[in-house]
Amino acid sequence: MKPIELKPSAQGKVRDIYDLGKALLIVATDRLSAFDVVLPDPVPYKGEVLTKISLFWFDHLSDIVPNHLLTADELDLPDELAAHADALRGRFMIVKKAEVFPIECIVRGYLAGSGWKEYRENGTVCGQKLPEGLVESSRLPEPIFTPSTKAAIGDHDENISFERVVDIVGAEHAERLREASLALYSAARDHAATRGIIIADTKFEFGLVEGEVTLIDEALTPDSSRFWPADEYKPGGPQPSFDKQFVRDWLEASGWNKKPPAPVLPEDILAVTAEKYIEAYELITDEPFMPESE
Repeated sequence: MKPIELKPSAQGKVRDIYDLGKALLIVATDRLSAFDVVLPDPVPYKGEVLTKISLFWFDHLSDIVPNHLLTADELDLPDELAAHADALRGRFMIVKKAEVFPIECIVRGYLAGSGWKEYRENGTVCGQKLPEGLVESSRLPEPIFTPSTKAAIGDHDENISFERVVDIVGAEHAERLREASLALYSAARDHAATRGIIIADTKFEFGLVEGEVTLIDEALTPDSSRFWPADEYKPGGPQPSFDKQFVRDWLEASGWNKKPPAPVLPEDILAVTAEKYIEAYELITDEPFMPESE
């Protein structure tokens, strides 16, 4: 990715945000985070993959909840950014400004990750009681809404109860966030199933745009979701994946304490991760991945 010689107004773990006045320019970089820490090595083409998958889902799910996208066409870049078109191409979105809810809206359809760990200890996931006898990667009887806080870079998100969401955003918005998250997940899960992918869980973010709850940030990418190949699904253990679980597994095995600084990733790990992200894009969208930015 060619560097953009502009100072962003804000930076997330992966995205750089530029204030355009009435709108925002969001640029997905090739940065990778794991365990809420930004890793030192970029994953080739990752920002483009994230942007292209999000654009697909924003279009596919637009009848369920509105989203913040205005345009991703480089012809719509403002004059002051036209000189940066080569670096931005394929990895930017111009979006509506939103009053962001400070909640990570997570939906789990399968028992994995921290949810599996909690279930083994207490028979619950984020405090919600589940049936006995489930195994790692079991499909849940129905998807569950398991929100968390939005942590600053370097801090860890914290799982919270629905009641805590009510305290933070109010009862009406809390119910809408839960309803929208479950509806989006269910529709995406059904589409992905036709493409041979299981969406085990995913994370959404929302904000208010002109008073309406609106999907923002990214949607159903390998950064924010667990994607499993359906033809290899076998409950009872970890699953092969098309997401950054591959990197998480390597980091776990490395002995890293999950605090900054993160270890340097080997070239082969970065290359395989890029391949997995691209494969996820191609399966979900049924389109070949064609890199655009330099």
